[in-house]
Amino acid sequence: MPDLFPRTTVGGVSVSRLIAGTNWFLGYSHTSAAKDRFIKNYQTRDSIADILEVFLSYGVDTVMGPQNPLLIEGIQEAQQRTGREVILILTPHFNILPDGPEELDPQRVFDSCKRMGATFCLPHQAITDALLDRMHRKLRDMDKYSRMIREHGMIPGLSTHAPETVVIADETGVDVETYIQIYNAVGFLMQVEVDWVMRLIRNAKKPVMTIKPLAAGRLLPPVGLAYVWNTIRDCDMVTIGTTTPDEARESIELSLDFLNRRLPENALQTTRSKRVLTG
Repeated sequence: MPDLFPRTTVGGVSVSRLIAGTNWFLGYSHTSAAKDRFIKNYQTRDSIADILEVFLSYGVDTVMGPQNPLLIEGIQEAQQRTGREVILILTPHFNILPDGPEELDPQRVFDSCKRMGATFCLPHQAITDALLDRMHRKLRDMDKYSRMIREHGMIPGLSTHAPETVVIADETGVDVETYIQIYNAVGFLMQVEVDWVMRLIRNAKKPVMTIKPLAAGRLLPPVGLAYVWNTIRDCDMVTIGTTTPDEARESIELSLDFLNRRLPENALQTTRSKRVLTG
């Protein structure tokens, strides 16, 4: 029986400390247009459900992603197969200026998030970082959107690529329960040095959901996961996207090893040039 993954609490809700990411379900590779097309052509409702079934078998029941019908179908299929309920974190985008597209009206978007089954609603980085006012050290209108999210029965948070967003949200007491923050050992897509973000996460007043631990495939899993698990707090989380059930299982088992201070015994890649290393 696989180990059940450690948990933390966000906004009064118990969530797994490992979160299933969805870029590798939906075609956001941060690599190339060709790789994006490969992902989109490869992934189906059933293949997504296959991956989520592995996560759920280890007690990793928390999933983060955008409003996407394919993702919701995959989640529903995985829930039906396993009898386990997924805790859904949605990261929507919506109009923040008047006269935007009608379908992106905030009320309509939050209605949609609730219908899709979201427990958490964290406006996407494209929203929150546009609201960031560095000069006056505030997040414009964020409390308005948090209030709307709570009125829809969801828990508010925010997603950011800008480290200032977390600091200013803490300073001003913005009504959010958690932050999404990029964090990886090579600083991929991070706006300041890695040690600055390490300190920011340590000092954050709310639990932090870290994303891109493998820098979108630029780090080997043992390297990227060892770094993040050993430099975040017990209340913080790691979000990882995987393309196959085997990748999901490997990421979970490596994570459990690092959390338990064990040297992983994961299967290594074998090539002809490495034969001498095995005797």
